[in-house]
Amino acid sequence: MMIKEIIEKQRQFFRTNATLNVDYRLGQLQILKKVIQEGQEEIITALQKDLGKPRFEAYASEILILLEEINFVCKHLQKWTQPQPAKISLGQFPAQGFVYPQPLGVVLIIAPWNYPFQLLISPLIGAIAAGNCAVLKPSEFTPHVSQVITHIFEKHFNPALISVVEGDATVSQELLEQKFDHIFFTGSTRVGKIVMAKAAAHLTPVTLELGGKSPCIIDRSVVIKTAAKRVAWGKFFNCGQTCIAPDYVLVHADIYDQFKVALMEAIREFYGDDPQQSPDYGRIVNDRHWQRLVNFLGEGKIVVGGKYERENLYIAPTIIEGVTWDSAIMEEEIFGPILPLLPYTDLQEIINKINDRPHPLALYFFSENKQLQEEVIKSIPFGGGCINDTIMHLSSPYLPFGGIGDSGMGRYHGKYTFDTFTHYKSILKKSLKFDQQWRYPPYKINLNLLKWFV
Repeated sequence: MMIKEIIEKQRQFFRTNATLNVDYRLGQLQILKKVIQEGQEEIITALQKDLGKPRFEAYASEILILLEEINFVCKHLQKWTQPQPAKISLGQFPAQGFVYPQPLGVVLIIAPWNYPFQLLISPLIGAIAAGNCAVLKPSEFTPHVSQVITHIFEKHFNPALISVVEGDATVSQELLEQKFDHIFFTGSTRVGKIVMAKAAAHLTPVTLELGGKSPCIIDRSVVIKTAAKRVAWGKFFNCGQTCIAPDYVLVHADIYDQFKVALMEAIREFYGDDPQQSPDYGRIVNDRHWQRLVNFLGEGKIVVGGKYERENLYIAPTIIEGVTWDSAIMEEEIFGPILPLLPYTDLQEIINKINDRPHPLALYFFSENKQLQEEVIKSIPFGGGCINDTIMHLSSPYLPFGGIGDSGMGRYHGKYTFDTFTHYKSILKKSLKFDQQWRYPPYKINLNLLKWFV
């Protein structure tokens, strides 16, 4: 079926008002939950083929998080879909104000390759909950996952509600030429600009979940071993291919050497003396990204790691030091298992350095000093983050997730995904049994009296 035909069939289905029924939405979410549960081995196998994902990481980050999201949404959906009363001004009396949540229509969701299942289905959960029809575009860089997604939706869902369109960048371009009621894109800042430009031609609203260089700051007040383990885990989870992974670490000079040793020990504890043999360590998605990352290994001095093998797209967990703010590796998002360490002495100086750069998607600050915690949170614009941990803020349905500036726009997770795919329609309800004559011409009310009244 042609892309235009898919969209037109979805528009026709949307206009039947079938998706306005909350029970229908809940039913579709329960079907989605069931097929994820029943197909989890197929999903995990596809993730291992495309990304070498360890079973634990595949299940925790791409299946479990979705099941929890569906449960959360189903628990609250009846409440979210009800018209909400709103206060009105005295001048409107007698009247009532309401805000009606209504679906947008037909939406497009474009997924990236690093979490190819979760980052497609997570926004879809909110789109279904809000009563929309959706066109899904999986990443062509993870073909096995893309095939699983296509199989799931062709077998279990009405294509007039949800359709999957596979293909390369030319297919994405064709999709972006169409009129949608919302576009949800997760990927690079470069492609995000293209998506936004295409959407502008149709005045289509967008949610852009992008990336950037997410800093991690280590104050001297930390428990060094625990901080090092949390940084190493957040960085090397999914082989560093996480949009909110710590991109570089700024360590207070007083504890720099101790932290470096603790980080090396954490890597050895996680993956053994030869991470290439570890069943808990992934691989790079394709040769192009592998080569890009290998080029970074010439930067600075390798402290640990640095080994690589093209045949199975392996790059060892690597720590480098001796880089500066002007080094090439500090210019673009690394998006792989290479972690630069930089010492600092003046917190305000590095706050200024970070603020001189595009706003990051995430920021992590390790410190027991609450005053410094607040200073960092308030002084640096960033999408979201953690105090004394990494990447875990992503997992809560109660916390909105999204970027700012170059790292994206819009937010989602839990109720926030529902809001993203919902139009809140304002309605004022009045009676015809009482009328305020002062508002009609010829105007007889004294202007000073009107000002006082308002």
